[in-house]
Order: sequence, then C-alpha cells, then structure tokens
Amino acid sequence: MLTKQISIFLENKEGRLAQLTSILAKSNININALTIADTSDFGILRIIVDDTKKAEDLLKENGFLVSVTDVIALDIEDKPGGISKPLNRLYAEGISVEYIYAFLSKKENTAHVIIKVDQNDKALDILKNNGFKSTATV
Repeated sequence: MLTKQISIFLENKEGRLAQLTSILAKSNININALTIADTSDFGILRIIVDDTKKAEDLLKENGFLVSVTDVIALDIEDKPGGISKPLNRLYAEGISVEYIYAFLSKKENTAHVIIKVDQNDKALDILKNNGFKSTATV
C-alpha cells in the first residue's frame, strides 16, 4: 500500500522538534510513524500522520520546509529474517531501496515497515505477487 510521508528539514537546534510536534498536537494531528536522520547542522524528520494535507499546510504556514513523498507501508513477520524476505525479493527484481524504517504494531507477530524505493508500482506488484501484505494501520 502506498502511503504519504512528510519529510521536514529541521535546523539542528534545541527545541525545534518539540516545537514541530506541539504544532501538530495542537491541531489534533496524530503521528503514526516517524524517523529522523541528522547531521551536525540539520535533520530530516520523516513522519506519517493521520491527515497529511492538513499537516503539510500547517507546517508550511509555520515556516517549515516540507515535502510529501509516496512510500510503501508493509506488514512483515516479527521474527528473525522477517525483513530479509521482502528486501531480497525486491533486490532480485532490481528494485533499489533508498531507506527503510519500522514502527510498532498492535498485531501480535507483525511488524510494520516503511520502504522508500525507486520504483513504487513495480515494487508493489512484486510484493503482492509474492504474498507480502500492505499494512492498513498507517
């Protein structure tokens, strides 16, 4: 399943992440998944929220540099090797994974991952045809 992810470029300064999350909270926007990569000067916060358009508009209004990207949300088995199966299948079919992150699942024996690839439609077909399930909880 494709889902929308918001990427926000943040200055690496004290309180900036707290400010951003407070803006979303005050507007009743729930963060379902997140990851952050940082350097000494800035970070890229990637989030999946329950109202992408509202969050995008709100963050832009508050001076944040924002972009929205399609990513794949996938359920995997929560056991050793669970992530290697879909990744190996994508690799075998020539799909390049740009980044990946995981988040908690409420379903037992299931983990959720977000995968950014270079060919969404082809990757979705490969995953579906090999029995992998998209997550519906993002």
